[in-house]
Amino acid sequence: MGCVASIPNNVRGNRRRLQSVGELAVFFPGLRIPRAIDFFQPLGDSLPKSLVDRLSSLRTRIVAKAAQGAALAVKPKRKMSTSNGTSTFSDILQALEDYLPVLLGLAKNGQLKDKVEFIWVNQEDDEETTIGNVWYEVLSVLHLMAMLCLAEANCLLLHRTSGDDYQPSVSEESRRRSIDVLMKAAGYLDCAIHHVLPQISIEIRRNLPIDLSERKLSTLCLQALGQGVDIQLGIAVDSPKATLAVKRRIACEMVKYWHQAEECILKVSFTSGWGEKHRLFIKWKYVEAKAAAYYYHGLVLDEGNTEKSHTVAVAALQAAEEFLKLSKRACEDFHLAAPTSRSPPPWGSIKSLSEKIAKDASSKVRINQDHCSHERIIQCAPTLPDFALALKPDDYQLPPLDSCWN
Repeated sequence: MGCVASIPNNVRGNRRRLQSVGELAVFFPGLRIPRAIDFFQPLGDSLPKSLVDRLSSLRTRIVAKAAQGAALAVKPKRKMSTSNGTSTFSDILQALEDYLPVLLGLAKNGQLKDKVEFIWVNQEDDEETTIGNVWYEVLSVLHLMAMLCLAEANCLLLHRTSGDDYQPSVSEESRRRSIDVLMKAAGYLDCAIHHVLPQISIEIRRNLPIDLSERKLSTLCLQALGQGVDIQLGIAVDSPKATLAVKRRIACEMVKYWHQAEECILKVSFTSGWGEKHRLFIKWKYVEAKAAAYYYHGLVLDEGNTEKSHTVAVAALQAAEEFLKLSKRACEDFHLAAPTSRSPPPWGSIKSLSEKIAKDASSKVRINQDHCSHERIIQCAPTLPDFALALKPDDYQLPPLDSCWN
């Protein structure tokens, strides 16, 4: 035991590697789930039996529930009701929230924080990671809480019903709920980055699995924020009260989030196909966001009465059309990457923009079309406005110690 990390590779290897994960509206890596451990051997002489029993029972409850949630998250069934899916994730989340205040008692005790070896297994490749440090356990718990929120958001956005009917669109209620869930995920990740990782020594941090690295956590946090803004844009597109300027601002904010997410993920060295699939997802959503931003930027510019504003508007609309084409190819690349996935029917902002961009670009560009290459058109695109980022992660704080430590 102690603070030295131990990371044995599970001999089962890739026995359970998934070939397909069904439909995806929100991408998240395979869950990391806890394996059963014995609290009594390392802690039996240091803590009252009732306290060790409480730690053991809370974690055993999570182990049992997490396996069920992992199976549901990685390949949800289309006809499963949304309420069934979200309630499963909420149950596991509640179990984790009950566990944290008790677990943190070990973290606050300098003599106990390195005594227990915590085991987690990555659903992607069945690889176990064992580290004898309680802050690793706290970090793993927060990561799982965030992934459950992403899985719940995915469930909310996949048109499911309890019957046989397949809904053609996502309700506004589901979209607004998914924004709240995504902000919760970002809050957990933000807390993990700024309040938990600094508690872990540099030596142990070097041995953490990639999913718990600072850059990967930052990528997931920015992704949650980017998808939240994406859903906001879809709601604005459907609202007759939202002006072009408002839609442009939201779209430009979305570009910034996805750009930052891409910068983070490009610095991560992946060893599995899921990592590359995640990188392709970020690339797809970034290009898609630029299509939306240039489209609305072009429409706003076209409201000007000068020849120059019209010329710049045409360049922006041309760029939007090119980015839309690139996003469709990026979408195909993402879904074909292992494990393969399917795109849900178009909904939200992209459903409307796919039709509007081609129509408006062709009508306004026709008189000025110069048959430039894709690269040349994008290079000539005007600079997008720089708006301050408005969407922030939920302010999540680690809970106070459970009263059992008194």
